[in-house]
Amino acid sequence: MPLSDTKIRALKPRGKKYLEVDEKGLAIEVTPSGAKRWVFRFRLHGKRPEMALGLYPDVPLKRARALRDEARQHVAAGIDPRDVKRARKESALEANRNSFSAVSQEWFAAKMAHLSKSSRDRAQRALDSDLLPYLGKRPIAEITAPEVLRCLRRIESRGALETAHRVKRVAGQVFRFAVATGKADRDPTTDLTGAMKPTRKRHLAAITDPAEVGKLMVAIDEYQGTPTVRTALKLSPLLFCRPGELRKLEWSEINWEASQIELPAEKMKMGEPHIIPLAEQALALLRELEPLTGRGKYVFPSARGQSRPLSDNGVRTALRSLGYDNDTMTAHGFRAMARTLLDEVLGCRVDYIEHQLAHGVKDALGRAYNRTKHLPQRAAMMQKWADYLDDLREHARSGNVVAVHFGTK
Repeated sequence: MPLSDTKIRALKPRGKKYLEVDEKGLAIEVTPSGAKRWVFRFRLHGKRPEMALGLYPDVPLKRARALRDEARQHVAAGIDPRDVKRARKESALEANRNSFSAVSQEWFAAKMAHLSKSSRDRAQRALDSDLLPYLGKRPIAEITAPEVLRCLRRIESRGALETAHRVKRVAGQVFRFAVATGKADRDPTTDLTGAMKPTRKRHLAAITDPAEVGKLMVAIDEYQGTPTVRTALKLSPLLFCRPGELRKLEWSEINWEASQIELPAEKMKMGEPHIIPLAEQALALLRELEPLTGRGKYVFPSARGQSRPLSDNGVRTALRSLGYDNDTMTAHGFRAMARTLLDEVLGCRVDYIEHQLAHGVKDALGRAYNRTKHLPQRAAMMQKWADYLDDLREHARSGNVVAVHFGTK
């Protein structure tokens, strides 16, 4: 007599396991512990094997019968249903190893480990928030351009156009890694050219007119904030490093003997160690601050505690208090200011400038330059720049700023 759910629930464990038969080879096995396991018994090639179909009630009666019927079809065709089950399991495991999630983890470990923490964090957010929830379980070789586009459309619908383009770049890097490692045939993001909403190119505001730079230097000199923020603000134009590199600067990274800052690779956007030669003016500012914060880790600690660096709003807020809004001057704008005036006014060699900006400068053979490349020349350039800023400040005080081109590249 066929089984029913009522009868199955009423089955009690005994001293030994036993079977209760349903029909067409299906039975349920009850163990001494009370577990109930579906089995399918069949005859094939002169043998009478059995095949496990799962535990009850995880696999209900109706589902067990459906699995039995499928297995009977394989037996009728002379195929062992256990072989089919094993093949499906192996296929699922292989698909999981080659899923977008698994490949993205491989890519991250291989390609992102040497980059700065901020770069790693941005890439991880792109994966965790906008890609893995929708594509993570999919075999990477089967993902199509429309699937990726649907992910990007969700981001665009939030109005985050720049984020959408950044997520597309991350996805493309994962797909290209999959192609290189033999897990996919192509990168579907290449088919999305023109499909996304364009971003509005937004340049971070910077002052590059010598007269206005002089006025800015005067304003910075007159800033009345805390010593920590005041020093960070004064060093911003002198060092023209990225704002995050400045505010997270540690005392251990200052080489006083060599008069330079030595930043490790993990702090840099390009993932390469970087040296910032210190002009006399910059050294004096750091010496002045050392008695105040030198016992802690950070040169510019947070007002909330020595264990944290200065907030990323520290210099920006200081500029706002001096009357410079986001459309006039930003903390990042000191880099553009230095890049322009070092080239167009002071006549410094562009490769020296690019090295000092920690951009990805390469030689004629495509190799990244060593961090010490042109270091004496860069040190001279940094002193020249500091002296130039002093001159602009003094001319601004006297109301007579003259933009003079001097030096040769």
